[in-house]
Amino acid sequence: MAEDTNDGANGNRDQSSSDEAAFSARLGSLDNRLSEIRDSRKIGTDQPGTESGDRAARASAMALGFRLSSELVAGVAVGAGIGWGFDRLLSTSPFGFIVFLLLGFVAGVVNVVRSAGVASGRR
Repeated sequence: MAEDTNDGANGNRDQSSSDEAAFSARLGSLDNRLSEIRDSRKIGTDQPGTESGDRAARASAMALGFRLSSELVAGVAVGAGIGWGFDRLLSTSPFGFIVFLLLGFVAGVVNVVRSAGVASGRR
């Protein structure tokens, strides 16, 4: 009886190794097809003149990112500066700073949303 179970185990091993071989063959075929697709796309995008357009698009996106981030930082900095000034004038130490810092943050976010064009004119 022990011999019968070993034969069954060997049969499962043979079938699992053939399944693995079939899987490896399918995986290799998929890899080849993906390589062909990547090569065809690379050839299509490697045309002269597109590189400068790509650089211009990246530069434009980077400029927009710097502009949006500077507007947010400026809003927070101006709010913090006004709050610090009020605290110095009125001796209300951290309250004016905290309130105007939060107001500056809100103003910065509103400016970023406005500049990004997310909030269209809803007047």
